[in-house]
Amino acid sequence: MRPALLSLALGLLLPFATATLAAQPAAAPATKPNILLILSDDHSAPHLGAYGNPDVKTPNLDRLAAQGLRFDRAYVTTPQCVPSRASLMTGRSPVAIGMTRFSAPLPRDIKTFPEALRAAGWFTGVAGRTYHLEGAATTPESRATFEKYKLTTFRDRLDYVNQGGENAVGLAQFREFLDLKPSAKPFFLQLGSSDPHRPLTNRGPVKHDPATLTLPAHYPDTPLVRADLAAYYDEIAHLDVWVGEVLAELEKRGLAENTLVAFIADNGASQFRGKGTLNEFGIHVPLLVRWPGVVQPGTASAALISGEDLAPTILAAAGVPIPPEMTGKSFAPLLRGAPFTPRTHLFAQRGPHASSLPGTSSSFDLGRVVVTPTHKLIYNAMGQLPYWPVDFAGQPFWQELVRQNEAGKLDPKLTALYFAPTRPMFEFYDLQADPAELTNLAGRPETAALERTLKGHLQEWMILERDFIPLPIAPEPAGAGAGKKGAKKKATDK
Repeated sequence: MRPALLSLALGLLLPFATATLAAQPAAAPATKPNILLILSDDHSAPHLGAYGNPDVKTPNLDRLAAQGLRFDRAYVTTPQCVPSRASLMTGRSPVAIGMTRFSAPLPRDIKTFPEALRAAGWFTGVAGRTYHLEGAATTPESRATFEKYKLTTFRDRLDYVNQGGENAVGLAQFREFLDLKPSAKPFFLQLGSSDPHRPLTNRGPVKHDPATLTLPAHYPDTPLVRADLAAYYDEIAHLDVWVGEVLAELEKRGLAENTLVAFIADNGASQFRGKGTLNEFGIHVPLLVRWPGVVQPGTASAALISGEDLAPTILAAAGVPIPPEMTGKSFAPLLRGAPFTPRTHLFAQRGPHASSLPGTSSSFDLGRVVVTPTHKLIYNAMGQLPYWPVDFAGQPFWQELVRQNEAGKLDPKLTALYFAPTRPMFEFYDLQADPAELTNLAGRPETAALERTLKGHLQEWMILERDFIPLPIAPEPAGAGAGKKGAKKKATDK
């Protein structure tokens, strides 16, 4: 072929070839990586040294962050363990997969990403703290239903299924899992800790001094509150030692260099405006990823990451196709240092908690939230109910605050935060100017347009997810929509 014609042919074909290559999934790694997903329980992002907290002592987790990538804006899909873990496992929202009820089992037809890994040749398992996805059969009627319809599914989904509350038990199960792994297969394991979930038993090797702690802006400052936060930090220190033991086991077996290690919490801390709420302490969690030879050590990302995103990311990192039903967005390009278009917003939901009958907003609440890089809109669909804490209403520090409020001795700002008879239907925060979420901008004229935009994002998501609670934008008055269409038609006719 003549040079001129060859150049023309290449010029015509190159765009098609480039487009074809771009459309192909990323090539599978030359060596299939092992994948270890470590879960802490009730652990907010600020409660880790690597996130700038000078009080809590977490040298092993800080080292893991220094060896990998720290995500500064990671959010779970709900401030409750069961639906959050369902999202982590499936790459979908709790609403879409029918997991908004705390005691629900994961439906058999909803597939998890470890099942996709298993089909592709990985040895897969769960161990440690309960994985929470088999439901809660707490009555004879529930147990009969679970048995009748075979709702317990995880032993059919994975190669290894075990659980145990204590960290020592989880570590022993991790070793057993590695012993059982066929030598020719890579592995995936979700390994959970019960720390720093309540009760706070002060088992950590480091004892934090309550008097020296810096309290978050939304905390009451009392000796009992300080003592509780110190005990919470002690539990995190206990978690940190265990993580060090887990990582040491990888090193001992020569597995560390070919293992992607991800650390994330299932939801935020059982602390003020934490677990059970859609505030930052409830859904903003730590996320660390170490992948030797791939992730650049000592890096950080401010990209918005949802709990839905973990499943497709792990599959993409492993070179396994992402199922089309997954709505999460893979951030595998970030791990590889490749170009990445981050999310512009993400969503989370709050549903019933535990298995008790509706009592306070602790056991039954319905809420939704949309988060952007700069702002956050919380929709309290049951704002007529007052706030009530999850997991610490019986603690002495809270009971003391209740008495102070009843006696009129509590700071009015704290009374408004924790003891108001109702909550606003909408809370709108500028997270850059107000990271503690203390100034509600909802309803203000100067931010009305942006508030409406976020409500629009939330409305779209709820419609597409087939959400069951009322939409956040009030319907137009009867005939208003028809009138607008009629006016447009007349203008067109002209």
